[in-house]
Amino acid sequence: MRPLFVTGIGTDVGKTVIAAILAEALHADYWKPVQAGFEGGTDSEWIGEMVSNSDTVIHPELYKLRLAASPHFAAREEGIGINLDTIANRCESICNPGNAGSQNRWLIVEGAGGLLVPLNNNEFVLDLAKKLKAKTVLVSRNYLGSINHSLLTAQAGKLAGLDIVGWLFNDQYLNYEDEIVRWSALPRIASFPFLKGLGKEFIQEQARLIRPVLSKMLQDHHG
Repeated sequence: MRPLFVTGIGTDVGKTVIAAILAEALHADYWKPVQAGFEGGTDSEWIGEMVSNSDTVIHPELYKLRLAASPHFAAREEGIGINLDTIANRCESICNPGNAGSQNRWLIVEGAGGLLVPLNNNEFVLDLAKKLKAKTVLVSRNYLGSINHSLLTAQAGKLAGLDIVGWLFNDQYLNYEDEIVRWSALPRIASFPFLKGLGKEFIQEQARLIRPVLSKMLQDHHG
């Protein structure tokens, strides 16, 4: 089964929260191949605390970088280079481990930042999504400026030839969602409310609500 790649219109737009909801809704595995900065804990650790089902497997990061910065810079500081072929090979081994049950389960792959975040001197997050042959979901958070950031993200993804399923919206600054959907010509999968101090119950409830439409959209989506 092809991975489901979660990317966003920028940093801190809710990718990890939505990745948790997707993993819970689909009983999917989760993997963040590149983690830049982990002083307050990693995204993988947080996902592990939030997901309640017994099927989801949290796969360890391939590149775990100390500096909370652009991955290409954080990796350079540690004297290493992020290799997309290495990530793709690991993804293949996760998706096809020789275990029939795992092969039939979705893998949620969370990117770093937005689509044009550099992973090395020549390649970006969108290059990784394309190399993984992933279905991609775009996360947009409602804030002043999010229309511009959302439409630029959609355009970059389309120009790169990504297989985009649609939008997942969150937060409640203003309701820009209808315009973003119309102008980007990409469908809305779901919208999530903003909630401070969210926990397992929130993840479970949103997963329950999104499960039917998400499963149908993934089934109906080309490729």
